[in-house]
This record gives sequence, C-alpha cells and structure tokens, in this order.
Amino acid sequence: MDIESDVLNVMGTMRAMRRLKPDAISDDLIHKILRAAIAAPNAGNRQKWRFVIVKDRSIKQRVQHYYKKALDEYIAPQYKEDPLPAGVTRQQYDRQFSAVEYLTDHFHEAPVWIVACLDRLDHPETIWSGASIYPAVQNILIAARALGLGAVLTTRHTLYSAEVDAILEIPPGARSYAIIPIGYPMGSFGPVQRRPLKDVVYLDRWGAAYSKD
Repeated sequence: MDIESDVLNVMGTMRAMRRLKPDAISDDLIHKILRAAIAAPNAGNRQKWRFVIVKDRSIKQRVQHYYKKALDEYIAPQYKEDPLPAGVTRQQYDRQFSAVEYLTDHFHEAPVWIVACLDRLDHPETIWSGASIYPAVQNILIAARALGLGAVLTTRHTLYSAEVDAILEIPPGARSYAIIPIGYPMGSFGPVQRRPLKDVVYLDRWGAAYSKD
C-alpha cells in the first residue's frame, strides 16, 4: 500500500460535504473518527479538547434555530455584498451558497454531530487558543473522508455561542469551537478546486515569487 498516495488523495478529494443523508452511522465508525481526533497535536500535550457527540434530534433542532438565525442575520447579507473570490464564477459561487442554505435547512438531519470544544480555556482567549482544537478537527475531517463519510467544518454557531453552549450544557470555563455534521454524502468526492500555489505562496518575504524550482 502506498500510504503517501492514499493520504494525499484523501486530502485532495476532501470536499466540504454539505448535503448529507439522514441514514444512521455505526458507532464503530464514529469511534474510529474520534481516535483519529485525539491523535492530533496539541499545546503541551495537555489535551484540553472535549468532544460532544450529538445524536438527539431535539437538541439538534434547538441548535439549528441559531444556526439559521446566524445565516439570515450575518452570512446571507455578507454573501450579497462581498465581491466574488478570485477565479470563481457567479454560477459557482451561487451553487456553493445553495449548498450552504441546504445544510442550514437540514443541519439537524445529519445523523451525528461532533462538537469540538476546549476545556479550561486561557482567559482571555488568544489567537493561539484554537491551536489545540483545530488540528483535531482536521483529523476528524480526514478520517471521515477516509471512511467514505461526508463532513464539513462549521463555526457559524459561535455567533450565538452562549445560547448554543447552554443547549449543549457546556460548563463555564469551556466553549465549543466547531460543529462537524457527519453523514453519508449525497454527492461524490472529487478533486478540490483551489487557486494555484503561485497566487498564495511567497518565498522568504510577502510578495516574493515562490517556485518549486
């Protein structure tokens, strides 16, 4: 087995899957994903991460209320005003936003959520606070893709973090950083579309041309 090719293929085809089937996922698969999550690097190996697995539809519906509220009040107006990203057509951008709207309306139907949290936070939170949870989130996404499951990183609920954390009974001194809905995808995995490296990578200093040569 060519491990390098397998890993890079998983990463290169790990599209954000926002259209998920409501079909149940086995606990064995979720357990594998969680084992991958806690293999991630974290500050001082303190392992302050905590993961809330949400299956209860009534809880998900309560959270979905704020998820949609955030779309209507913040995300949608911004979408209408923002210029198109470089290299993206209006049709592509609208298709992506359609997927965002679909996920919003069906957020509570994803069979499993993994809510990624940190316990015993630094106060006040700093720019590096997320460094101990987002590597684990990335491992969750990679593991889900490797197992044939669709997933997507969402942080929109943090616009109403107090309300959502209360629903999930997250205690003072801890907070949620991401909700990852997981399910079997309706669409197909495929190569992700990204800008070329020359547009986003510099050598030694900002703006200096980078070349693999």
